[in-house]
Amino acid sequence: MRDMCGLCYSSNLLFVVHFCSLLQSTREAAFSISEIRISQGLQRGPQEKRVVERELDLSKRIIVLAVLALGTFFVHGYHPWAEDAEIYLPGVEKVMHPVLFPFFPEFFQFHAHLTLFPNLIALSAGLTHLPWEWVLFLWQFASVFLLLLACWQLGACCFPHDGARWAGVMLVAALLTLPVAGTALYVNDQYINPRNLAASFGVFAVAGTLDRKYVQAGCFVLAALFMHPLMACFSLSFCALLFLFRKVNSSFSTACVLLPLGFSLDPPSQGYHQAALLHSFHYLTRWQWYEWLGALAPLAILWWFGVVARGKGNATVDLVCRALAIYGAVYFAAGLVLSIPARFEGLARIQPMRSLHLLYIIFLVVGGGLLAEHVLKNRLWRWLVVFTPICVGMFVAQRALFPESANVEWPGAAPRNQWVQAFEWIRDNTPDNALFALDPCYLAIPGEDHNGFRAVAQRSRLADVIKDSGAVSMFPQIADEWLTQTEDQKNWKNFQLPDFERLHQTYGVNWVLLQPPGVDGLQCPFHNQATMVCRLN
Repeated sequence: MRDMCGLCYSSNLLFVVHFCSLLQSTREAAFSISEIRISQGLQRGPQEKRVVERELDLSKRIIVLAVLALGTFFVHGYHPWAEDAEIYLPGVEKVMHPVLFPFFPEFFQFHAHLTLFPNLIALSAGLTHLPWEWVLFLWQFASVFLLLLACWQLGACCFPHDGARWAGVMLVAALLTLPVAGTALYVNDQYINPRNLAASFGVFAVAGTLDRKYVQAGCFVLAALFMHPLMACFSLSFCALLFLFRKVNSSFSTACVLLPLGFSLDPPSQGYHQAALLHSFHYLTRWQWYEWLGALAPLAILWWFGVVARGKGNATVDLVCRALAIYGAVYFAAGLVLSIPARFEGLARIQPMRSLHLLYIIFLVVGGGLLAEHVLKNRLWRWLVVFTPICVGMFVAQRALFPESANVEWPGAAPRNQWVQAFEWIRDNTPDNALFALDPCYLAIPGEDHNGFRAVAQRSRLADVIKDSGAVSMFPQIADEWLTQTEDQKNWKNFQLPDFERLHQTYGVNWVLLQPPGVDGLQCPFHNQATMVCRLN
């Protein structure tokens, strides 16, 4: 294992060295090619020469961004079925195969009905006829590439030199799975989901606003809205704040980030309250001290960045930093207000602190650019000293998070995780209308690696405590059903045959997924060291 880790660390180090070398050599090659083209085309007009140079620069940029996007998979991993994939992928699978999930689809359909994400992914699968796993992989690659491209566009608005722009992009790439304070979000997830795409569109919208291309910015906000309405609202509010900073005095600009809430103030049900307690990230007062630091420290640093930029005459960075600091402060205040009174518990699902997601991305782009201008400059060894430890540290953190799974779960490769092996057997060997019961806390079992049952097995199951409670915290109308099902599965680890028969009588459960040694009296056609798939007669 240590040899493998050493090999992985070496691979990541080589990747960083190779990328920096590629960046430098590509730059030199581009200049050489430009000189040759221009020298060969002396008879051409100045406008045609500029077009040639722009085409070469664009091609170089796309190639480097694509290489960098692929490289992030080796550092941050790729886990198509992990975490919130359990919420988003069943909606896509239901669109592709309507016969799936005949029982309790509401635990993912409420999310699916608010976004065009399921339709977009399902349409691409139908048009390309690619295997399902390849569709997900290519979409994840596209989402990373789009985010890095958007960060380049934002960097181009903020910095005049390519070195600063690339440093911002590379810092985002190196910290792609950085946790965003206490929000339970990463800068970019290790699997495809609508947040990834909405984040890219949001950054494009910010870049368009800075360029005064307001129609373009509006189109990107609209695209983000179709992917993830909540995250799009944060992008819209920040773009509006930037616009008002230019048009009116900044002291009156903060009001634009306070969007109408439109949520009921009625006291939530007991089921909703139980689910909300499992998601402390909705409530700022339940955050740990270091999570508060992750929310407040960037605001102070951004203000300092603005001072530095103002001293250097960079008005755009100064504008972005001042606006972002106020944006973060206002949403922090909103999060604090909604966390304190019990009457506002139902409003906490607005999750104002998720505004930090956009803030972190812009913060990294600006921070990387300033780092390049003042520290890294054109010294390759400095780039290596900064980015190599970051990449190695992020790699180690991701391996600790998914220890029983391959770092990159390539399409078509046999799964290493034994829970995923069981889920795939269920998908291939049980009827579409099967209804499963399994440990309601299965996602937290060591070795399960947060892989979603519905996402992989494509079968219905009773409500779980971890992911389905997240759906409840956003959609209180399913709270009572969730509470009833989870209460009926309490003390799961001590269940015996009569308990499973009770689930069969109450809900129609006809299959169960257990851990060894299982329960006497059940027929189990599949088992491995971690799981047993058993039929209820």
